Amino acid sequence: MISGGITDTALVGAESVGDGIQTPFRSFLSDFCENKIAVISFVVVVVVIMIALFAPFISPTDPYDLAIVTVADKALSPGMTMLSGQVAYLGTDGSGRDLLSSIFYGLRISLTVGIGSGVIALAIGVVIGLSAAYFGGRTDALIMRLVDMQLSFPAILIALVLLVTLGKGVDKTLIALIVVQWAYYARTVRASALVERNKEYIESAQCLALSKSRILFRHLLPNVVAPIIVVGTMQTAHAIALEATLSFLGLGMEQTEPSLGSLIANGFDYIHSGHYWITMYPGVALLVTIVSINLVGDQLRDVLNPRLQR
Repeated sequence: MISGGITDTALVGAESVGDGIQTPFRSFLSDFCENKIAVISFVVVVVVIMIALFAPFISPTDPYDLAIVTVADKALSPGMTMLSGQVAYLGTDGSGRDLLSSIFYGLRISLTVGIGSGVIALAIGVVIGLSAAYFGGRTDALIMRLVDMQLSFPAILIALVLLVTLGKGVDKTLIALIVVQWAYYARTVRASALVERNKEYIESAQCLALSKSRILFRHLLPNVVAPIIVVGTMQTAHAIALEATLSFLGLGMEQTEPSLGSLIANGFDYIHSGHYWITMYPGVALLVTIVSINLVGDQLRDVLNPRLQR
């Protein structure tokens, strides 16, 4: 009985000690959740991503099915009923397409282009930035002069020139956004890697005659992940905004591949006729998406900044 009681007490004590252990992940979650606005923004981002993923299943109609879309439903006010019997909760656009469904499909294109271009640009920038910091010398000077040259031009200008040359489409827009983004990642990674390059663990890895690729990606890269996450979040929002701008100008997506920017452009001619919803609702969706991502990025920057750690 006594031994059993001692054992039970020991187990309870061990569990309480285990529950009190503050792991890095728990610490990160605790710090991140201190900002309620950031938590709400994160939830909004997750909801937007889920809407984009399941758009074909949750959209009231297929806005690009020519068998359903009719000009008779042109510019219906929010809440009116379409000829198909479906209620247009946010109204219809100038072509008779249900605006709510169009926004859901537009989110798919905008997020696909924004996140896809960000991931590819991130991979390119990480490799270039790590190489510049690790090898130094002429390699570093050449890469950074190239980065400085690109960053001296506005991103929108480079993207416009590329799309005028390449044409419209998802793939062309992806290429344009990758070209204008990789330099931001390369500079961020290089700056963080320069701090880590002369530390003892890198010198130890060199003394063990490890390959340069292993030192770069197994030892140096994990220690510069925090700033990459922050910049990646911010650049994703920037890429979505840039794609929307290009599509608004008529250089981004095709009419059969609409994004939020093209939806806003489609309703621009109807603003003065009182059909405000055609532009306003896609604009609100774009605004909420970008602001939410930026707020999450701001909180990640504060949480992952070692100078602000308690």
